[in-house]
Amino acid sequence: MYSEDELVPLSALQHIQFCERQCALIHIEGLWAENRLTAEGRNLHERADSGESESRGPVRTARSLPLRSLRLGLAGRADVVEFRYGSVLTAAIPIEYKRGREKMDDSDRVQLCAQALCLEEMLGIPVPAGALFYATPRRRADILFDEPLRRITEDTVIRLHALLDSGVTPRVPRQPKCDGCSLFELCMPEVTAANISASAWSARAVTASLARTIDPSGDNL
Repeated sequence: MYSEDELVPLSALQHIQFCERQCALIHIEGLWAENRLTAEGRNLHERADSGESESRGPVRTARSLPLRSLRLGLAGRADVVEFRYGSVLTAAIPIEYKRGREKMDDSDRVQLCAQALCLEEMLGIPVPAGALFYATPRRRADILFDEPLRRITEDTVIRLHALLDSGVTPRVPRQPKCDGCSLFELCMPEVTAANISASAWSARAVTASLARTIDPSGDNL
């Protein structure tokens, strides 16, 4: 069990799923930068969180609900949780809002599953399913928290704590997804990539610089 002081942000699970270096830059070094994609995502979350909690029949909808798990060492907020009642609480369904389309990787599902694990610990009831609402197609995707997803989520939590406890920002290979990362300029993947030495990067930088100052005919510009 973790203490209150040892809880780490639930949102960091998505960061480490996307890139361990990005996660470390944000949660170890305290760096952040925003681009169009992160601004769109932030605006979507703010709209989802800003509504009033409401009750309709047996369903109560809570927004920006605080979550925590002392077992997993996580704390954060759920955009929306639908609570369903009979004579007692019968179900809690976490719903996370995302910009864009459904991703091919597990990052969104892992973040949502972690919310479910927090709710199970807090409420003492099973949370078998939730939903991801994607803004671009305006479509709600139902997510089943089956054993494989729960295992991936718990493994990711372990990996997250190990990374943050290490205090070390790892080097990672330069990848196409780096281009869309808001931390690209702070990360400098061309310099810090794990698969390129400083001397090799310097040679590439000199070559690129020469290419910009010499025209195709070989004459200086």
